[in-house]
Amino acid sequence: MNVKIAFLNGPLKKEVYVNHPDGFVDPHHPNKVYHLKKALYGLKKASKAWYNELSNFLVSKGFSKGIQIHQSPRDIFINQTKYAQEILKKHGMTSCDSVGTPMATKPLDADLSGTFIDQTKYHSMIGALMYLTASRLDIVHATCYYARYQARPTKKHLGEVKRIFWYLKNTINMGPWYPKDAGFELTAFSNSDHVGCLDLRKSTPGGRISMR
Repeated sequence: MNVKIAFLNGPLKKEVYVNHPDGFVDPHHPNKVYHLKKALYGLKKASKAWYNELSNFLVSKGFSKGIQIHQSPRDIFINQTKYAQEILKKHGMTSCDSVGTPMATKPLDADLSGTFIDQTKYHSMIGALMYLTASRLDIVHATCYYARYQARPTKKHLGEVKRIFWYLKNTINMGPWYPKDAGFELTAFSNSDHVGCLDLRKSTPGGRISMR
């Protein structure tokens, strides 16, 4: 998205006065200053004013802020609580029971003899969870695992996807936390199951990289 003269569209919440620019000095009132109604390029508050203006406009059109960043002198915490609440509401999960894990331990298959469901709903739920994985690494594997069955989802597949939403109900405020005194030592772990895919008899590898 490109907005022409974007920074000139942000209204100022506090009074700001500036001197006459060169070439525009009023000879009859050389000591007077201008009172700004909106931000100008070069003003320290210009970027913040434009951000507020754009954010308010997008929210009024039904958009929402997907990621919240909480920053303090000691740490940074990132989460998507508001977005998680919205997708729980959208898919009718606000009053559901919570579970302790995002997926069951029993492997899932294509369920060719199962009852097929509307793909649109399944796609919508998987897509919503995919966006949430930006800050929720704990649901990445489960979401990607169930995304395999988007072509022919069944009631069994839908039930497993709903389980991720049930898990979110009790962990809605989770997210990555970066303390100020944390180091930059990387620790990596990797593992793989053995022909865990019941349909193609393929293995699923996985890994985790942490910074401390």
